[in-house]
Amino acid sequence: MAVSLAAPPIHLPHKGAGPIVGLARRVIAALLLVIFVATLAYLDRDDYKDAAGNEVNLVDCFYYATVSITTTGYGDIIPITDQARLVTTLFITPARIVFLIILVSTTLEVLAERTRTAYRERAWRKRLRNHTIVCGFGTKGRAAIRTLQARGVPNDAIVVVDLHNGPIEAAGRAGLAVVQGDAALAEVLEAAGIHEAESIIVAPSRDDAAVLMTLTARELNPTASIAAAVREEENAHLLRQSGATSVIVSAASAGRLLGNATHSPHVIQVLEDLIGVGEGLDIVERDVPDAMVGRPLQEVEGDAPVLAVIRDGGILHFDDERAATVEAGDRVVCLCSNG
Repeated sequence: MAVSLAAPPIHLPHKGAGPIVGLARRVIAALLLVIFVATLAYLDRDDYKDAAGNEVNLVDCFYYATVSITTTGYGDIIPITDQARLVTTLFITPARIVFLIILVSTTLEVLAERTRTAYRERAWRKRLRNHTIVCGFGTKGRAAIRTLQARGVPNDAIVVVDLHNGPIEAAGRAGLAVVQGDAALAEVLEAAGIHEAESIIVAPSRDDAAVLMTLTARELNPTASIAAAVREEENAHLLRQSGATSVIVSAASAGRLLGNATHSPHVIQVLEDLIGVGEGLDIVERDVPDAMVGRPLQEVEGDAPVLAVIRDGGILHFDDERAATVEAGDRVVCLCSNG
């Protein structure tokens, strides 16, 4: 496996204005100061002369404003009356000071940016525990994140890993932390906090990439839940062998839905409702309360229909005789209504 010596870039969401916006604001402020000084000089142009003793025009006033406000001061345009010198003292000199403040603050911000970025990364990494890593911010990755958010997972508990600039910028606009790099590389997943992650979603556009990402993620974190997606059903077993907890075959699933839709369109609508989160019907997985151990399955969730029982890592359908009575450690998959 290839090893990269450089640490993968980490892009953290930034709530304030970006550096380009901040720089643009300072440039506009500096230009306004130049216009302000040039306007003062032009309005009082009769009190200014150039080095040859000639009167000054508008261009001369802008030239004078530029060399004055930048403290260059060639002295080829000077105030010749007390009134002009008073204007320089009361208005143009403060403008020079403000310009210097803008210049110094911009320089300091550029110098401090690296330190501030390093501090934000350290603080972010200290908070990074029991999070979800999403490998790939394409159609599948974005849909998975929307579902996580609908289930109450906050943005700061989600880390996106992607290699391309477009998805990285989109994830940043969505308020998500992003690690830029190939999720099949160990150092990239380590930068995303793979050892502390609770779950990993593998959703690249290629099946071979999904297999490599799953294999690397499972090697680095033997206990995390890994949900991976592939396009072709023939590659699903490779994901399971690589350590995926759940495997979704996108092309085959879409094909089955299309086939059912021709004869049972309303069934498809119900399935779409079940897949969506927060409205209509939801499928949820819950622990069986200790008080319900030994009771009939029908009594576990009251009016909510129970579809299956998860016991010892296996799934028992609701009509399986072994699921007639719940046992300690069981989990149930049931329907609930959000209407």
